[in-house]
Amino acid sequence: MKRRRIKKEVYIFGIILILVIVFAVFGIRYLIYRGTDEYKLKKIGYQKDEIAIIEKLEKEEVSKVLQMEYNISIPKLLKEKYFIFANLDDYLDYAKQNQDENLSHAVSMVNVGANHEYYDQNFVIPTKTDLKNEYLILVNKFHYLGKDFVPDDLVSVKNWYAYGENEIREEVYRQFIAMFNDAQKEDLKLIINSSYRTYERQESLWNGYKRSQGQEWADSVAARAGYSEHQTGLTLDITTDGEYTTMDKFDQSDEFKWLSKNAHKYGFILRYPKGKEDITGYDYESWHYRYVGVETATKIYNMGITFDEYYAYYKDEIEG
Repeated sequence: MKRRRIKKEVYIFGIILILVIVFAVFGIRYLIYRGTDEYKLKKIGYQKDEIAIIEKLEKEEVSKVLQMEYNISIPKLLKEKYFIFANLDDYLDYAKQNQDENLSHAVSMVNVGANHEYYDQNFVIPTKTDLKNEYLILVNKFHYLGKDFVPDDLVSVKNWYAYGENEIREEVYRQFIAMFNDAQKEDLKLIINSSYRTYERQESLWNGYKRSQGQEWADSVAARAGYSEHQTGLTLDITTDGEYTTMDKFDQSDEFKWLSKNAHKYGFILRYPKGKEDITGYDYESWHYRYVGVETATKIYNMGITFDEYYAYYKDEIEG
């Protein structure tokens, strides 16, 4: 009888010991789990699928999210192709103020700085005589060239290829001639209407537009002096002859249709495409082509984005 009691006591003790060990293990695991990002994100309010997206971030980036209140837009933003974590706060602010726009648009607008006022002196990033980017110099309503900037490899354009007197950078001219010749094989004629402009020439042009129809209109159709791509020597305004000579009719021409499919093969991009006016800051210009090199032009063409967006997303790679 005594042996049975001892066995029973040993059995009960064993069960208790096992339970203690099990609870201890689970308790320790729970304490460890409470220190994980997954637990903390769940406490904030994120669901399992959202947590999985956030946890793909770098450690310090997850830490920043943990310091913020739950926001349904954060996991959605992280899935955007051109998301840049450093811009997270600006994305959220822009999305909050423009709730009728999708998050893809919010990412594009913030990436290029278009969530700021154009020519905002507090946001401008000077690119004065910065030639290390070679053919990828960014010039827009936030990035400018100095008054004294003049490319050192300008060449004169022969009248065969242009209306009036024109100058352009040597590499751009060489690539345009190649493009001109290939278009000509298909009975198409590409004509340079405008190319390099000095700071002073752009200033005179913009002031004329302003006197004509006011500053707002002038800013929509032309750059202020120092902010014009034409000053880089990398830009061509291209037109043709005959019925579609005028700029506003160029996109109805066969030449434009050919350029839309082929310009990137020679290193050119349509700089101000239709539907991207709020990104570029300019009205659609079917005639304005910017040289960025064949590799970059092909990437931009395939990605279906503007140079502003490309530059913002690949800024570190471009600037080394």
